[in-house]
Amino acid sequence: MAHSTLHTRSDINDQTLIRAQSFIGGQWCAGPDGADFPVTDPASGQVIGQMAALGADQASAAVDAAETAFASWSTLLPQTRAAALRRWYELQLQHKEDLAKIMVLEQGKPLSEARGEIEYGAAFAEFYAEEAKRPNIEGVTSHLPDAEVELWREPVGVAALITPWNFPSAMLTRKAAAALAAGCTVVAHPSAHTPFSALALAELARRAGIPDGVFNVVTGDAATIVGAWCGDTRVRALSFTGSTEVGKLLYRQSADTVKRLVMELGGHAPVIVFDDADLDHAVAETMKAKFATSGQDCLGANRIYVQRSIYPEFCARFTAAVRALRVGPGMDDPDIGPLMHDAMIEKQKTHVADALAKGAQLACGGSGLDLGPLFFAPTVLTDVPDDAAIMHEETFGPIAPIAPFDNEAEVLHKANATEYGLIAYLHSQDPRRIYRLTRALQFGMVAVNRTKVTGAPIPFGGTKQSGLGREGARQGMEAFTDIKYICRDWA
Repeated sequence: MAHSTLHTRSDINDQTLIRAQSFIGGQWCAGPDGADFPVTDPASGQVIGQMAALGADQASAAVDAAETAFASWSTLLPQTRAAALRRWYELQLQHKEDLAKIMVLEQGKPLSEARGEIEYGAAFAEFYAEEAKRPNIEGVTSHLPDAEVELWREPVGVAALITPWNFPSAMLTRKAAAALAAGCTVVAHPSAHTPFSALALAELARRAGIPDGVFNVVTGDAATIVGAWCGDTRVRALSFTGSTEVGKLLYRQSADTVKRLVMELGGHAPVIVFDDADLDHAVAETMKAKFATSGQDCLGANRIYVQRSIYPEFCARFTAAVRALRVGPGMDDPDIGPLMHDAMIEKQKTHVADALAKGAQLACGGSGLDLGPLFFAPTVLTDVPDDAAIMHEETFGPIAPIAPFDNEAEVLHKANATEYGLIAYLHSQDPRRIYRLTRALQFGMVAVNRTKVTGAPIPFGGTKQSGLGREGARQGMEAFTDIKYICRDWA
């Protein structure tokens, strides 16, 4: 039977935010015959709760509820939808501390980062509360005599939202707020590693007055639940954040029903540091780019290229900064927390061993820690060759591979030599070089002399196999709408 030991924690003030059942049509739902699955704290390995494991029939029931609710939700005045989203935003901020602690206990990230994620995610509810009032499109001048032309933007219908474990709150609010603002209803499936965060948001959506059936969260086996939605013609859009491998699978599974797809997939971000960069600033920003969320971030720096004349000094300063990082359980608010599961630890070990075998040097770290089986030491590898696996595969952990380069053409070729195209980081003080590189880098986003670039008002997304479409900004809402064209003659 689904239940949660989170209820025993006195530091979570509002215990009703802790839900161990799915949320369908305004009701909390158990799995068939009480089926459930464990959710563990990655820092301690302890089970923090048993979560309801729903089946394909219940996944379909969630679509039933969403389809029924769509008729009324989509026809509400935009201002009414906006008011509900605004209340949802305010409730998230009001309960920020509890939401952050729930996230830390199931995801492991440092507490301060969890607080930041709640604020970041809530900002999308605020932003789309405003955008809901103006889903406008440009007009079209009639090309026919005696005809009037109109364009309407209409919600597509039921949207399926598939969210990852590394940002369990923000990825749901970013998707759901846009879809709800557009007039869609949603069925959401959170990662089995981090379902409590999604269900806490569902509870707050209920309190915000979002009607029954508009916002549904279904927990359980991803293949069972998402597979049912991919084959359901009533689900008109699917938004997914996760690996490129799984994204391709969902792409294929959605083909027969021709869904609108928004996919934020893998990344393999390069950091490029030229010799005219502010070295202290470049080191500090590269630390942020590499080690946020303990390296478990699609925006995380995966390859660090430093111009040869400053390479030794950069490596020395960067390694010293990495050695100073504090590692520990997320509730202690360290710099680095545990990784999510065993496979992530094995990937770190494999990437380190492969790089060293191919000639890289270990500057610090490189192994697990006595803190627990899911802790890995922040690691710096220098002189990493191009053929090392870590220079081509997403690491998703606290390993920083560094390599030298000599000139602009060389590093541009290396940076672009990847199937991924999410974000690139560039450090230089030369405006002409900045212009050339930002145009030539084959990435959906480029950060120049800084790390933080994302937020509700910007269209987040990548090129190549890093995804389809954009999330955030006006473009994120448009993904959940269709354009209807009307050509009218009054005669």
